[in-house]
Amino acid sequence: MISKRLKNTILKTLALEDCRIDDDMTADQVPGWDSLNHVRVILAVEKEYSIRLKGLEILKLKTIGELQKLVDSKLSKS
Repeated sequence: MISKRLKNTILKTLALEDCRIDDDMTADQVPGWDSLNHVRVILAVEKEYSIRLKGLEILKLKTIGELQKLVDSKLSKS
């Protein structure tokens, strides 16, 4: 399940008021989430959670749920 914190980070970065964001959604299903904004979202997530995501980890992500799992795994290691 996508946390409210991650959802709010995504919405704020993409300047969206509200949008449905589910585990199985891909970036292209979120309004305004294009390749340029993808970088902005990843940087915002890193800043929000004070974590670093490796390029290979980011490339492997297919869904927003996978991003949430990656963030959770980074937080559990700190």
